[in-house]
Amino acid sequence: MIRLYDTLTGDVQPLAQREPGKVSFYACGPTVYDHPHLGHARQAMTYDIIRRYLEWRGVKVEHVANITDIDDNIIKRANREGLAEGEVAATWEEIYFEAMDALDILRAHQRPHATDYVDEMIAFIQVLVDNDSAYTSESGVYLRVHRVPGYGELVHRSIDDLREGAGARVEVDETKEDPLDFALWKAAKPGEPTWPSPWGEGRPGWHIECAAMSLAILGDGFDLHGGGSDLVFPHHTNERAEAIAAGRQFANHWMHNAMLNIGGEKMSKSLGNFTTVQTLLDEHPLNGRALRLLLLQTHYRKTMELNDDVMEQARRAIQRLDAMARKATGAGIDLHGELRDDEVVEVFTAAMNDDLGTPEGIAVMFETVRRANAALDAVDPDAATLVATAIDLAGALGVRVDDGSEQLGGDTEIDALVQAREAARAAKDFAEADHIRDELTERGIVMEDTPNGPVWRRA
Repeated sequence: MIRLYDTLTGDVQPLAQREPGKVSFYACGPTVYDHPHLGHARQAMTYDIIRRYLEWRGVKVEHVANITDIDDNIIKRANREGLAEGEVAATWEEIYFEAMDALDILRAHQRPHATDYVDEMIAFIQVLVDNDSAYTSESGVYLRVHRVPGYGELVHRSIDDLREGAGARVEVDETKEDPLDFALWKAAKPGEPTWPSPWGEGRPGWHIECAAMSLAILGDGFDLHGGGSDLVFPHHTNERAEAIAAGRQFANHWMHNAMLNIGGEKMSKSLGNFTTVQTLLDEHPLNGRALRLLLLQTHYRKTMELNDDVMEQARRAIQRLDAMARKATGAGIDLHGELRDDEVVEVFTAAMNDDLGTPEGIAVMFETVRRANAALDAVDPDAATLVATAIDLAGALGVRVDDGSEQLGGDTEIDALVQAREAARAAKDFAEADHIRDELTERGIVMEDTPNGPVWRRA
């Protein structure tokens, strides 16, 4: 079974399954108030990859990812634009899903909205109030952090260390017993949406949302909780604290992906160096698949570097994969044939089972592509098995392969020129054939004449 680094224990552990053959996991989703950026894409794609791999291995996966549809940023945007909070959230949720769909990210099996689970959150908070883990004040209901055993264990810091930095990190609230205490329920403020509760009108705090939704849907002791490393503290630390204080068994394994660098700097809205998903997709028709390939080439726990050079390299690699598929299709080979190279699959699986070793896994896939191309050129009967194996491994990682049938990025026009060149050669009009080849070269197209006909790729 797959072994993953557990943020709580600080080492690589087998991913234990509550039910054999099934994995239940919760991955924190977006707060929908603006365009999704590449940081959102890396997080969503990380959990898309582990889901795809587990399903490829025959594991039944229950994937839950929430939508935070009430939040300070949503309220601010709604007030600025004169809209209802629900309208803002619905608009940007649709934009988020359009972007993730364009990146071939599978939609979670369940996408709970925070506003649909307020009753469950209130019931959860009531348990904490009743057992004296929480208290009320003029500004809301707060969790007594000092009452939670092992509060800082997820972030590997002592509660005293965390408390020392709390004054600089959060807005001072004189109504709190401890600077570390955090809001479970926020008392109503003018101009904000509210819900009735035993503690007066108000709205839930951010951390209680995910704790209540994950446990309501997946139940106690679900297998895996994931998110970006920026969520380890305070969000996931506080989710875990709420569950412990309520006497609930929370996630058995914690997984976090690292952040994204743009041109050597951490991507940040405050630095103004963030890139939206749509901007990246608009720059080049291959960029969606190239981004996934870059992510696969970087281990999920390492910072991912994104710049023009690495994007170009990733696009070229995608073109090599597509070119193999075109060559195989031209040779009459079924890309999804039943035969597999068992040794290749074993090496790939061993890499992926070792803390989701996608850099090694993608290297195995491209080595198989190289071997498949050599076999195709030699008209080797092993070519069909190698092609099907390479395509199968790509599918396990969510890398879409285009054999020409999808006609991506202006392929129809290129294919027409290639066919025109073949017709000119058949008619022995070599001057015209050379002219067309020159035109293809000017467009950045590299031609390769094979025993089964011409194959092209972008340079």
